[in-house]
Amino acid sequence: MRIVTLLSWCAILASAPVPQAGAQPYPHKPLRFVVPFPPGGGADNLARIVGQKAGEDLGQHLIVDNRAGAGGNIAAEVAARSTPDGSRSCRPTWRIRSPAASTGN
Repeated sequence: MRIVTLLSWCAILASAPVPQAGAQPYPHKPLRFVVPFPPGGGADNLARIVGQKAGEDLGQHLIVDNRAGAGGNIAAEVAARSTPDGSRSCRPTWRIRSPAASTGN
């Protein structure tokens, strides 16, 4: 009889509602985009254009962080040493080809 009572209580407690923690919506803080080129150049301008559109789509601010020098190693180190929460990204190279360059003319 004790086993039946114990199993009944276990079943009741297992089916009881458990409060769940609410997850924060991503992204919950401003995103940082590390650009390994100096400000004012083509890569910086492209990063700011892409960042503005991405920020509008995500509903969050996107900060362009220019870290030029050492062939992109400084920017890569900043991105690698950041907290692994997904709020920082690094794009090592920017390759933009015009349609005229890809036709072979």
